[in-house]
Amino acid sequence: MTEEEQQLPVPPGHGPSGAARRLRREAAEISAALRATPRRTVLAEALVCALTAAFGLIPLLLIPPDRPVLAVLEALWAVLLVAARRGRPVAAVLCAFPLVMGANVWVLAVVPLIVLSATRRIAPPRRAWRIVGVACAALAGLTVAAGLFRWETLPMKLAENAVSAVLLLLLPTLAGTMLGRRRPMVDLLRERNSYLEQTRTLTDAAARLEERTRIAREMHDLLGHRLSLISVHAGALELAAARQAPPLVGQVELLRTTAGTAMDELREILGVLRRTDLSDDTGTDRGTYEDITALVAQSRQTGGGPVELVWSVPDTVEVGARVRQAIHRVVREGLTNVLKHASGAPTLVEVRGTDAGIEVDVTNGVPRLPGDSQGGTRSGLAGLQERISLLDGAFGAGALPDGGFRVTAWLPSHTISTEAARHGPVPTASEPGAAPLPHVPRPPSGGTWRPGPSSPLSAETLTWPRVLGAGCTAVVVVLPTAGFLIVLLVLAALR
Repeated sequence: MTEEEQQLPVPPGHGPSGAARRLRREAAEISAALRATPRRTVLAEALVCALTAAFGLIPLLLIPPDRPVLAVLEALWAVLLVAARRGRPVAAVLCAFPLVMGANVWVLAVVPLIVLSATRRIAPPRRAWRIVGVACAALAGLTVAAGLFRWETLPMKLAENAVSAVLLLLLPTLAGTMLGRRRPMVDLLRERNSYLEQTRTLTDAAARLEERTRIAREMHDLLGHRLSLISVHAGALELAAARQAPPLVGQVELLRTTAGTAMDELREILGVLRRTDLSDDTGTDRGTYEDITALVAQSRQTGGGPVELVWSVPDTVEVGARVRQAIHRVVREGLTNVLKHASGAPTLVEVRGTDAGIEVDVTNGVPRLPGDSQGGTRSGLAGLQERISLLDGAFGAGALPDGGFRVTAWLPSHTISTEAARHGPVPTASEPGAAPLPHVPRPPSGGTWRPGPSSPLSAETLTWPRVLGAGCTAVVVVLPTAGFLIVLLVLAALR
């Protein structure tokens, strides 16, 4: 080498320093890939590599081969190929062909698994076939090179390696490409299924919104008109009672204010129905101590008998808007039932709060006039049960042994969304009319469970016929390979 050639700069990436940099870069990429891989996958791959090493090395201790060093090197090479088949599938296929004509017959059982697993990850399939063709050509060239000095055995070696190439390389490649072609098809079907599920969800939401809008329109046209007439006539009656029957002014005023309150509540319900998200149950601040006190006072004024309120909700308990709304509805429904079915009966309203939730009880004694009630449809109690179950609470209502009646409910302190409730069963109490619930700071354990809506079918369910067809075909393809390996291993063990 002349002095000028020695002074020429080495191109980047060449020479010992460039090779060292490439090795360091490759090691860094492998390390980053290992850190990004789930731990479960890493452990599974480590177990597969250990089994490959054991299968390739342990039989050598029982049946020593003719060339033990080469057999051990082949087993270690097979372990490296097993580890590289996921990240470097092309290199794994190209480097697997020397094992076909190696000295370690036990490693031959690993070659089809390496080729099948690697060709699944090579896309498109024609690229996998080109790579396997290169591997087969390299195997043929290596066979000819090894038989140059023994021409009499070359035809037999070529025939043996040709059969091995067909059974250990080509058939596993066919099975691998079939399974690899199935993967993008399943992904496409999964995407289509997700799109259809989203479309169905949007369609259902639009249908629900349209139905709620229709109900709101009907309620506004019918109930709104009737309540407006009641309010107008009650106002006129109040003026007439002030002149002609002063003792009835309070009752008539209560009638007018109740009609006005009903109109306000109707407007609030119509606003909720027209909203697309029922989780935002905002509006008037109901369910507070002042609100419940007003309900109790109104019940006393209406002639409902002695009504006592026991409020023991600590200030530290956080109560959401929907929970407060449910407290208001439970107390109002309980007091309304007392007025309708047990007028004049002593009533106790209890609202207790703990860190776990809120307990509401409305208990009335025996009515003054037994048999005065004609019974009801229990639609109000059914509506309360549905409302409280949506909040993941518990509800119960039933007659007491002494002839009274109790409405009780347990509500969580924080509102639980409907989507969260769909992931598990929703606890509810027994049906209206069953035994009342015990006073415990958790949902009663004696209630029934209402399962959530069924989850949509997954994409795998929709593609079971295709999955089974591809899997069965792949198994049929590799059956000759399995039979060939069994014969080889049995012959090696009997030798």
